[in-house]
Amino acid sequence: MSNISVPLPGDMLKAIKTLIKQGVAANMSEFVRHAIKTYLEEQAVQAVLRASKEPNLKGDLDKLAKKL
Repeated sequence: MSNISVPLPGDMLKAIKTLIKQGVAANMSEFVRHAIKTYLEEQAVQAVLRASKEPNLKGDLDKLAKKL
């Protein structure tokens, strides 16, 4: 596993710390990993939705996903 360092504005850091205190994540690392995973999943969904609008890609969604 690799480490990264990302500067964050104070208000963003404060909001993240508040969410951690509320139990959204156990710590900062878990919060950031979850946020990145969620973002990557959203991007994958958007890619499938964009591909499904392509005129040359019609048919079963599972078959469309395999073409990506």
